[in-house]
Amino acid sequence: MMPYLVHRILWLIPTLIAMALVTFLVMHATPGSPLEPEGGNNPLSPAEQKNLAARYGLDRPLWEQFGRFLLNALRGDFGNSYVYKTRSVTEILRDALPVSLRLGAMALVMATGVGVALGVLAAVHHNSFWDYFGVTTAMVAVSIPNFVMGVFLILLFSFLIPLFPTGGWGGPRDWVLPTLTLSLAPMATIARYTRSSVLEVIRSDYIRTARAKGLAETVVVTKHVLKNAFIPVLTLLGPLVAAVGTGSFFVESIFRVPGMGRFFVISMTGRDYPMIMAVVLCYGAFLAVMNLIVDLLYGVLDPRIRVGGEK
Repeated sequence: MMPYLVHRILWLIPTLIAMALVTFLVMHATPGSPLEPEGGNNPLSPAEQKNLAARYGLDRPLWEQFGRFLLNALRGDFGNSYVYKTRSVTEILRDALPVSLRLGAMALVMATGVGVALGVLAAVHHNSFWDYFGVTTAMVAVSIPNFVMGVFLILLFSFLIPLFPTGGWGGPRDWVLPTLTLSLAPMATIARYTRSSVLEVIRSDYIRTARAKGLAETVVVTKHVLKNAFIPVLTLLGPLVAAVGTGSFFVESIFRVPGMGRFFVISMTGRDYPMIMAVVLCYGAFLAVMNLIVDLLYGVLDPRIRVGGEK
């Protein structure tokens, strides 16, 4: 286990470097620059643009810019934001990333709990009302984009039935609608995967044997079915944790959540290179770590699986 863990952690280094390089090249290949706002109405003179380019190092060769970024990133310094000139990228990440992680964590807990419950209920009561209800709910939830669902929930629960505020991040009441909006799509995905996996396990020979021994249906489902059915679902949870756990740009913008979404959208339109690079690296590292944790959890759920080729 330990050699495998060390091997995977070491592989994170070239993976993140490659991710940073691709992002850097695409970013610089995109038309426009921080010195040329969209629309072509640039108030800066050529001399002022030259001075700013020298200040931010944009006048240096691309290989040197990328090398400087990597060296500074190793020290936790992502430079100053081009848009928020009075704040460094590290300061923005320190303030905004925990908000996105909290929103994503709450949405993930809700999505996993409700999704697994719906999937198990639909599989155990196959071709019954609960099965049709779970499948229909999952289809509706996964078919509607989260920004459309967010607007619908605001109209329903903020204007028609004034239970929750339209946005903000001041207290628990402010968290309900963005959490619900962000959790619906992954909840539907988890429910569908859980239903298929549980149905496959229920039809296995060893489940028939367990029932033939006279075990109660509750024991069969909780002790034998769920443990084995969760392995395919666990594979799905890796990227879902990374995607949902970092929040959503659209959801945070709609509900005025002070997370990474607002800063990332503004950094894209403003060509804020340091901010874009920092956000992509943070999300990439989070995804890689979540996938590593999922791989390690395989052996916990099923001892027959040996991580790293162990016998």
